[in-house]
Amino acid sequence: MQSSDPRHFFETDAEQQTRERRAAKSGNKYGNPIQLKSKILAAVVDPRSPASSILVAESAGTVRRVNISSDAQDKTLASVTTGLYRGPTTPVACVAVGGPSQTTVFAGAWDKTIWSWDLETKTPGRKYVGHSDFVKAVVCAAMGGKYYLISGGADKKIIVWDIETGARLHTLQDSEVNMMSLQDLVVDHASSTADEISLISASSDPHIRRWRIRADGWEQVVEPDPSTPGTERRTIVEHETTVYKLALPHPGAEEDEEVDLWTSSGDGTAKCLSRLRGFTCDDTYQHGDHVRAVAVTRDWVITAGRDENVKFWNRTSGALHCTLEGHFDEVTDLVVLRGQNGQEGPLCSVSIDGTVRTWPLQAAALDALVEEQKKTEVEDDEVEKAEVPANLLSADEEAELAALMEEDD
Repeated sequence: MQSSDPRHFFETDAEQQTRERRAAKSGNKYGNPIQLKSKILAAVVDPRSPASSILVAESAGTVRRVNISSDAQDKTLASVTTGLYRGPTTPVACVAVGGPSQTTVFAGAWDKTIWSWDLETKTPGRKYVGHSDFVKAVVCAAMGGKYYLISGGADKKIIVWDIETGARLHTLQDSEVNMMSLQDLVVDHASSTADEISLISASSDPHIRRWRIRADGWEQVVEPDPSTPGTERRTIVEHETTVYKLALPHPGAEEDEEVDLWTSSGDGTAKCLSRLRGFTCDDTYQHGDHVRAVAVTRDWVITAGRDENVKFWNRTSGALHCTLEGHFDEVTDLVVLRGQNGQEGPLCSVSIDGTVRTWPLQAAALDALVEEQKKTEVEDDEVEKAEVPANLLSADEEAELAALMEEDD
């Protein structure tokens, strides 16, 4: 039988150190982890239970509905799984919920297909076939009394689908600036109307694009360039490389209509792009390494990514409040749960390590977690020092060994 154990294959010293570090870190209980059976590639809030449940896309080819409200320290997978949506035989890269009354789960997979299921019964529905490469992002929107699915793929295309009929309405592409593999899509509700969807896309290039979609057509937004008067701008370029994630505050969460756009990138930063200033950079958060996810609450900007840490930044001052450890592989998504009347909290993070972890949004609770992690680090250091064997050589023997080594030279 062929082995999948990495220790049975050639490893560089760096790869071996990374594997050993992750193995040592995997047993921690920070964030009250729920361990799934495969890598988690994306997550969204469950609209039926926004205060206690999320839907996650797994590399095992499933979408799982996870209840995270239990306070138990040891949560079994069976006890927290309230729905399992099967069908794909390839990894599921993205997930969304939409359609009439938000009753349909949609999942984009590596098999180039978008799968769908009834949220409650888990009955498989229509499959949407049209991409020629992995489906990387899906979102849902309503327009003119009808419901639409919008998908983005590694084939550099954005496709608009009629959810009811499965018809492919439009294929969006940038005709002038090469658009690479899609990474994320978000509906801009502040700019959408009853008959037009305002969409923002991010891809494996630094360009953020805005689109207007109607039932009878679409167009890429071309507008005056705020940085160069008298010229036009087809794309928003505030990052140096891949833009992984786009975030807009939850509809109704902002007290005014000045809903800014938040982004995370492979250049190691997350940014706030000011709507009033034409989506130019207002604040930059230097997370470090690839920033795969960003979430925004009333008080915090939260970032996470390849370095495995979840960082909380003060939204008003921009200062780093704390760094939380727990995950032992790349963090792929962040989701803020919503209570009654849109009340925020807690935060869920998901990762390649297969865990869902939950974090508070209250400053005092975050500070307590930081102190707990510091205390554990000190205890681990003391144990490590205690395990270091004493020097077995006397001073004379040390000198003799040094002399022998010099002779060898």
